[in-house]
Amino acid sequence: MPEIPVIRNIMSINDALAAAVRRQLDAAGVLALNIMASPGAGKTSVIMRTVETLKSEMTIAALDGDIATVDVEKIARTGIRVALINTGGNCHLDANMMTSALSSLDLTGVDLLLVENVGNLICPAAFELGTHYNVVIASVPEGDDKPYKYPAMYRGADVLLLNKIDMLPYQEFDLAYFRHGVEVLNPGLAFLPLSARTGEGFDAWLDWVRAAVARQRASIAPSGKPGVSQA
Repeated sequence: MPEIPVIRNIMSINDALAAAVRRQLDAAGVLALNIMASPGAGKTSVIMRTVETLKSEMTIAALDGDIATVDVEKIARTGIRVALINTGGNCHLDANMMTSALSSLDLTGVDLLLVENVGNLICPAAFELGTHYNVVIASVPEGDDKPYKYPAMYRGADVLLLNKIDMLPYQEFDLAYFRHGVEVLNPGLAFLPLSARTGEGFDAWLDWVRAAVARQRASIAPSGKPGVSQA
């Protein structure tokens, strides 16, 4: 029986669009982070604390993938440029959605673009967006077995934030078991425990962002043309 390569074609088209998005971001000198997590892990809280701390150092914009305006309205209150990508119920963002969203967002002077993906740990891992780094947020109340249940998400991460560590004294969360699962899937992955509520551990995350933005700035050749990105 002949194989109908529908899925392969969809992914190749998405990858081509993602490459175009990456070129657009590089040409604008923007570093973009794809922030993924399950619902309730704290994506919006991490974004808001990051923005509030860094917006005096750099120009930040955000895209929020959602079907409701609750989170995008929260982010907008930080005073940065932000736009909603209404997925219409789809379980992930894709490169075509990014292309449309970027056409409505002024990237002039923007250093850092934070993309809040749809809240789940399966579909977002499969679609390239054209962003430079994948940031995965886990949280203590979710439990310590997520790397074992959703390996694709952890395998594709460039940095892992463990949020809500202020809850560790009150939850049965085996940190060693969690880290072992991560290391098996993604050896040497940058692992940053923090609390977006209290700020504990947040400095390490902010330093990681500052360094990534600096690398993107350095990749722009003196002529003003983009160089080789660091992803």
